[in-house]
Amino acid sequence: MFSPQIKLKSLDLTCRSLATMLHSGVDVRKAFELAGGRTRDSRCRQAMLEISDAVGRGEDVSSAMRAQAGAFPDLMIDMVGMAEQTGSLPEVLEALGNHYENNLRLRMNFFSQIAWPVFQLVAAIFIIAVVILLMGWIAKSTGSRPFDPLGLGLVGTNGAVIWLTCTFGSVLGLFVLYQILAKTFQGKRSLDLLLMKIPVLGTCMQSFAIARFSWAFYLTQQAGMPIEQSLDASLRATANGAFLRASPLIRSMILSGESLSGTLATSGLFPADFVHMVDVAETSGTVPEALNRLSSQFEDQARRSLTALTAVLAWATWAVVATFIIFFIFRLALNYIGMINEAARGNFDQLN
Repeated sequence: MFSPQIKLKSLDLTCRSLATMLHSGVDVRKAFELAGGRTRDSRCRQAMLEISDAVGRGEDVSSAMRAQAGAFPDLMIDMVGMAEQTGSLPEVLEALGNHYENNLRLRMNFFSQIAWPVFQLVAAIFIIAVVILLMGWIAKSTGSRPFDPLGLGLVGTNGAVIWLTCTFGSVLGLFVLYQILAKTFQGKRSLDLLLMKIPVLGTCMQSFAIARFSWAFYLTQQAGMPIEQSLDASLRATANGAFLRASPLIRSMILSGESLSGTLATSGLFPADFVHMVDVAETSGTVPEALNRLSSQFEDQARRSLTALTAVLAWATWAVVATFIIFFIFRLALNYIGMINEAARGNFDQLN
């Protein structure tokens, strides 16, 4: 369930460290050895030292990286392999460092924006558990009939435990299911395709994927990678199953002589304005440069979509909390009305 891949922060720092040393003329084997000694990430340190040993035995860096059992992203391995062939390893590692730094910043922004809505949701779940617990205690101390605030038969300590187990257990179950699906290619591409159809969330996912695709295509083309390999690496860089699913179609259309803009339009994953700008860039022969510019634009759009998504989640959380509050008020009101009616009926019977 837990990925063996090296953390983004470690990849960022290691790529920058390697680029600096290689720019300074340090031997490749020695550079990886020194980079391994500098990192605090034990997984990264082990991988760097093993790569250094492999290079010392005459292996190329990309093959040594691929042998590290999923420690490095496919994009990084592909880019390093192409950089070794073109003699641009320092430049590519520096660009990869910027790429991973950007991904890390986006991830941190997402978690910082989503933290408050998640806290509100967790607080609401615990407040409901406390209400269930208190209602049971009150009924027990007064000898009265226990009041069920949810109408689900959950009262007292046992009810609170069942409520917490069901809610957090459901969340954990969904998380485990997502992780399992994400680990399989078929599951991930089907899941991401489904998620991209959800308003706001789909726009956010699409913007992030296109930003990564554009950046990776620019970088692979600058490194001299053939167009079909460049597209494969760029689609993998999106980390989006829907885009990975379209890879065979895009590859076959490009090999059959179809234009890049026409191919991207046929995939149905790229917006019309993006396809139009790629079409214009094809005419002038500046597709990589155009995509490099578009990458930052779609990254900004992704950040705005992320902000909108966070706002939607916050309002949804408040709506859930408000629904429970209103539900509790009506449940309490109906309960007390019932008690009053029973008391009035008892008094009426006594009078008769």
